[in-house]
Amino acid sequence: MQRVIDLDGSLNFRDLGGYPTDDGRRVRWRRVFRADGLHLLTARDVGRVRDDLKVRDVIDLRSSGERRADPPRPLDRVDQICVHHTPLFDGDTTQRSERADSGHMTLADRYVALVGLAQAPIARTIDIIAGSSGAAVYHCAAGKDRTGIVSAILLGVLGVRPEVIVADYAATKDNLDEIIERLMNTRGYDSMLAELPPDTLHAEPETMIGLLSGIEREYGSTVDYVRAAGVRDDALERLRAGLLETA
Repeated sequence: MQRVIDLDGSLNFRDLGGYPTDDGRRVRWRRVFRADGLHLLTARDVGRVRDDLKVRDVIDLRSSGERRADPPRPLDRVDQICVHHTPLFDGDTTQRSERADSGHMTLADRYVALVGLAQAPIARTIDIIAGSSGAAVYHCAAGKDRTGIVSAILLGVLGVRPEVIVADYAATKDNLDEIIERLMNTRGYDSMLAELPPDTLHAEPETMIGLLSGIEREYGSTVDYVRAAGVRDDALERLRAGLLETA
């Protein structure tokens, strides 16, 4: 199976299938995908996403402001596909913790802080994937930060080993320069990227190691985290039944 899906309008659309789990199973291919922005998909891309990949649920992790600044979003108007706007952070600065305001935060620290703030949308994302009638894809702008956080939690809940989760995160490095260049040429994202601290524009393994360590330290495990966030055990059972198979 091809992990990276070749699309004209998306540079980081990847299948999470094939990853092994602790109990000897593996993630099913063509059931859940992670991606960067999907607002530039061509008509050919849309046909492939709907008809070849059988995507039925699209989860947009971006803010309301990002969606408003987009060109027309092609997947919003496609039969058989439901688009869910589930922003991990929607610009409410009153919710920022003292830790999030610190100028000494690493990118891993920022991820851990966002995990704490975004429990409700992360739980909703897990529920949508668990209940999807076909394949599901979740995405942000670059497919690295917000998408990387959701991927780490989802794969952790499925029992994928930490070193595999780290490798999946770091795979974004392969196309990161091109992704950033495209965003810099997209209205709205050029100023947003210019305001980000320089140490956030990377996808190093150490960042994901730090996030996984932070989740373990503060919540116990990814399963404990999603339960605390509101994901019910029956949803976790549906998630595993739908996404896992015997290796």
